Amino acid sequence: MNRFEPTYLRLFKNGILKRRVEALVALLEECTVCPRNCRVNRLKGEEGYCLAGRNPYVTSVCDHHGEEPVLSGFNGSGTIFFGGCNLRCVFCQNYQISQKPQYFRRFETTVDELAKNMIELQNTYHVHNINFVSPSHFVPQMVEAIYKAVPLGLNIPIVYNSNGYDSVEVLKLLEGIVDIYLPDFKYYDNQNSKEYSGVGDYVSKAKAALKEMYRQVGDLKVDERGIAQRGLIIRHLILPNDLAGSEKVLEWIT
Repeated sequence: MNRFEPTYLRLFKNGILKRRVEALVALLEECTVCPRNCRVNRLKGEEGYCLAGRNPYVTSVCDHHGEEPVLSGFNGSGTIFFGGCNLRCVFCQNYQISQKPQYFRRFETTVDELAKNMIELQNTYHVHNINFVSPSHFVPQMVEAIYKAVPLGLNIPIVYNSNGYDSVEVLKLLEGIVDIYLPDFKYYDNQNSKEYSGVGDYVSKAKAALKEMYRQVGDLKVDERGIAQRGLIIRHLILPNDLAGSEKVLEWIT
C-alpha cells in the first residue's frame, strides 16, 4: 500500500486537474509550451522546433534501474521517454529519439495509450514513480495522460525529468501535479549553450525554471526506504574544457 498520496489526486477530485489540462492544451493552438514560443498550431499537426504535433511520441516505456538511486530504488523508476526535443545537444546520448524524426515518428501514440502505459508500470512492475523523460515539449499531453490515469488507479509520484529549458508559465500549471523535479543545469554561458545545444538564452531560462521548481517542491524528501517522494534534484554534466561552467553552476545552486 502506497503511503504517500500525491497532490494530483486531490487536484483531480476538486476539478483543478481538469482545468489545468484545458489550460495546457490551449497552449498548443499557438504553441508556447516551451521557451522557444514557436507559435505553431500543434492541434492541427503543425510542428515547431521540437518537431512534435498534437500526439505524443513515446519511444520507450520501462522499469528503469539506472536512474538516480533514490528514484530507481528496488523496483525501478517507471520511465517514459518522449521523442523529439527543444534542444539540439551535440553530446546527446539519446540523439536518435531526440533529433532524428525519421526514427521517433514511428512511435506516435495517444494520451489514452500513455495513461495505460503508466498503469502497467505501476501495477505490473511496481515501480516507485512515473518518470517522464524530456517532457518539456509534451507537457499538455503528459498532464492529459495523468488525468486519464487517475481513474484507472494511478497513485505514485510523478517525476519531471527535463533538460532545464522550461517555461516558467507552464511550470506554474504543473504545481501540485509534479512531485519530483529532475532538471539538468547544463551551462553557465549562453555562447556555449548556443554552440552546443542550439539555444542562446539557456542560462536565464534554466535559472528561472529551477527557482520555480524549487518553490513548488522544496528540498528532496525520501521515505523510510530511501525512495524519493517529493523535491528537487538538479543534475549537471561536466563537459571538456569547462564548457559547462561547472564551478559557477555549483556556486549558483548552493
